[in-house]
Amino acid sequence: QVQFVESGGGLVQPGGSLKLSCAASRSIFSIFLMGWYRQAPGKQREPIASITPSGHTNYAESLKGRFTISRDNAENTMYLQMNSLQLEDTAVYYCNTYPADPRSWGQGTQVFISS
Repeated sequence: QVQFVESGGGLVQPGGSLKLSCAASRSIFSIFLMGWYRQAPGKQREPIASITPSGHTNYAESLKGRFTISRDNAENTMYLQMNSLQLEDTAVYYCNTYPADPRSWGQGTQVFISS
């Protein structure tokens, strides 16, 4: 199965921005529907955004207008641009196919929003 590596997380103040990256162990971004997920402290992991091979995107209702998912098929990389970050965006962020393949979860990247 494909493996994913997420990066780009960090500590940001409320209102700040981060851009997360997702690299795959083989070229799949032009084939599969892909997604970003997050797991906040004490909560279950949830999908937050998805993108089709043709670039059509979908977002969790609460994140529309703040987060943007994109993919670079040539670079085999997917991105999540996060703007106007809020305290409740604190979570570990993961990428995977959509729906997720349970064998392919990576370590995730930690995003911590704090003033």
